[in-house]
Amino acid sequence: MSPKPTPADKFSFGLWTVGWEARDQFGDASRPWLDPVESVHRLAELGAAHVTFHDDDVVPFGSNAADRDRILARFKGALAETGITVEMVTTNTFSHPIFKDGAFTSNDRQVRRYGLRKVVRNVDLAAELGADTFVMWGGREGAEYDSAKDLKAAHDRYAEGIDTVAAYIKDKGYSLRIAIEPKPNEPRGDILLPTVGHALGFIAQLEHGDIVGLNPETGHEQMAGLNYTSGIAQALWSDKLFHIDLNGQRSIKYDQDLVFGHGDLFSAFATVDLVENGFPSGGPRYDGPRHFDYKPSRTEDMTGVWDSAAANMSTYLLLKERALAFRADPEVTEALEASKVFELAQPTLAEGETLQDLLDDPTSYEELDIDEVAARGFHFVRLNQLALEHAIGAR
Repeated sequence: MSPKPTPADKFSFGLWTVGWEARDQFGDASRPWLDPVESVHRLAELGAAHVTFHDDDVVPFGSNAADRDRILARFKGALAETGITVEMVTTNTFSHPIFKDGAFTSNDRQVRRYGLRKVVRNVDLAAELGADTFVMWGGREGAEYDSAKDLKAAHDRYAEGIDTVAAYIKDKGYSLRIAIEPKPNEPRGDILLPTVGHALGFIAQLEHGDIVGLNPETGHEQMAGLNYTSGIAQALWSDKLFHIDLNGQRSIKYDQDLVFGHGDLFSAFATVDLVENGFPSGGPRYDGPRHFDYKPSRTEDMTGVWDSAAANMSTYLLLKERALAFRADPEVTEALEASKVFELAQPTLAEGETLQDLLDDPTSYEELDIDEVAARGFHFVRLNQLALEHAIGAR
C-alpha cells in the first residue's frame, strides 16, 4: 500500500497542473474550468502542503483592480481555511499574444516595458503571500529564425530585466529569491537559457546574481537528452538549486508533463535518492518543496485529475522508501566502496601537498604500473543492479 502524504513531506503543486483544461494546439478543452479555491481544498485533502501559481491562474488576465482584490481575498480565505501555503509565485509572460516574441527579450521595447511591469506587480504579490521563490520561465524568450534576434542584445536585455527585478526585491527588503527555469524549446523553436549549464553561466554575469538561482524541471532537461539528476546536482554544488519541478518525460520529444515517475522511472529513483539522501560524500542538501509541474492527461476526467495528483505524491514516497533502503543496505555500502565512489571525495592533491610535490613523486607517474591500474574494474554494473533491485522493490 502506498504511504499517505502529509504536509511534512513538503509536496507542492502548481495550480496550472490540476487546473489545466486539457486544451492543446490540436484540440479544444476536454475538461471544465477548475476554481483555484476548489484546487486548494482538494490538494489539502490529498496531503499537499503548498500551492504555486502564475498570476493569471488565480486572477484572469485583464481583470480590473476591484475584481483582482475580490478574487485574491477569496483565494487567501481558502489558504487560511486549509493551512495550505504559497511557496512560489511566477508570472505568465507567454500566453497573451503581446508576448509572442517574448517579454524581457522582445524586439519591441514597449512589450519589454509592459512585461517588466507585470512581473514586478507579481513580485509584490509573492511577497504579500509569504512565498520564498519567484520563478521565471522564459518560454517565449527565443526565436524560430537565427536572423530574427541580435543575440548579444537579447542576453543584455534578459540580464537587464532579471537584474532590475532582483534589485527591486532587495530595495523592498523582500526575502524572495529568483529561480530561472531552463527549457530548450517549445513553444519557441529555440529558447534562451535552454539548460541548467546555460543558466548557471548567465547568472554568473548578473549584478544581483546572489539572489538568482535555478528551478530545473525533469522534462525540460530530458527533452534535450540530458540527465536531470546530474543537472540538479550541478545546481546544488553551485549553491543555486532554489527550487525543483518534478514530472515525467519519455525521451526526446515534446514536453509531456507526465506524472512524476511515469516516464523514466529509474531516473526518477536517482532524483529522489539525491534529494532525500544527498551526495554520498555529504555536502549541500536540497531542503525545499517537492514541487510537481505536471499535467493530468487530456484523456482524464475530473476524477482522473485528482487521481493523477495523488499519483505524483504516492510515486515520490514509494521511491523515497526505496532510496532510503538503498543507502542503508550494507551490500550497497560495500559496492560503493568497491567502485571507489567514496574515494572520489578525496582531494587529488593531499592537504598541504603542492603541484611540485606531485611532480617530485615518482610513484605517481614514472614508477606507476599503468597496466596494472588500467586492468582494474570499477564494478559499476553490480552497483547499478543493486540500485535497480532497490528501485523496483526486489530487495
